[in-house]
Amino acid sequence: MYDIPAPMLAKSVPTVPAADRVEGGLSYEPKWDGFRALVAWDGTEVEIGSRGSKPLTRYFPELVDAFSRLLPEPCLLDGEIVVAVGEPGAQRLDWPALSQRIHPAASRVTMLSETTPAMFIAFDLLARGDALLHDEPFRVRRAHLEDLLAGVPHPVHLTRTTGDADLAARWLEEFEGAGLDGVVAKPLALPYAPGKRTMFKIKHARTADVVAVGYRVHKSGRGVGSLLVGLYGPDGVIRNVGGVAAWSDARRLELVEELAPLVERDDEGDAVVGETDRSRFSSSKDVSFVRLRPERVLEVRYDQLEGDRFRHTVQFERWRPDRDARSCTYEQLEAVASYDLGDVLD
Repeated sequence: MYDIPAPMLAKSVPTVPAADRVEGGLSYEPKWDGFRALVAWDGTEVEIGSRGSKPLTRYFPELVDAFSRLLPEPCLLDGEIVVAVGEPGAQRLDWPALSQRIHPAASRVTMLSETTPAMFIAFDLLARGDALLHDEPFRVRRAHLEDLLAGVPHPVHLTRTTGDADLAARWLEEFEGAGLDGVVAKPLALPYAPGKRTMFKIKHARTADVVAVGYRVHKSGRGVGSLLVGLYGPDGVIRNVGGVAAWSDARRLELVEELAPLVERDDEGDAVVGETDRSRFSSSKDVSFVRLRPERVLEVRYDQLEGDRFRHTVQFERWRPDRDARSCTYEQLEAVASYDLGDVLD
């Protein structure tokens, strides 16, 4: 079995970089919104490793079966595991359906592998047979990957690429409608660099005015760890839409004092504590938070919406004392045009 390395990473840049930004040029590809996975197939066994070193093999039996049947020779692939929903012609990636696959019960994993089967999008090749390709430039690894997967059917897919920065910029706008996460630019001349941010990622950057609805205490026990934010729905009810973190140690302590006048208190004067919904990723974590009266508005940066919540942790931009909390509604958010996932995979 191949040794599974840490995956190569990407650093954020605000716009699609020109192809001549780095020596040797760039290759552009869609940024898939799923579980990063390195797949080792030695001709007998399949092992699926994750970005966080968490083995994923047991959670995707349908992919283990597909790899062992469809891959033409032993190899070490880098790619993304995704789940699609919707009818042909109107499909898109579905993060909630994918996240449900991480479940301790084998019976549920089996059931979900049948009702919401995953697919694998390959975008790099680290080994092929006895040949290790880590030190080869990406243009060579990509050529090997195209040859290896030529004719391999669903659920294994080869991500598309282009050398045209203008087309990549168009993908950035269009493919979001299919649930994708942005665009990645890869230096064609560089070897595979485990754990290094040698690629570039471009994601959507948007802002929204939201209401502070609570905060979690930092894991140290002192100060604000994350600030929970909300938006008003069409029914006039405020909904938790995500959280803001990454405060400095000094700022965490300052925020406790600043937010103290907004803390909801019971008849005995104690702070009211609520709980956010648990997920498979937070089942062992403290999900309690101190409730705040929904009065203070802040502007945040976000990349995309998943259902009625921000897909990722949002970034603090500034306080908005000029905004009324009731004006912070979903209507301010940019609507994304639908795009069929099948047109991305072709």
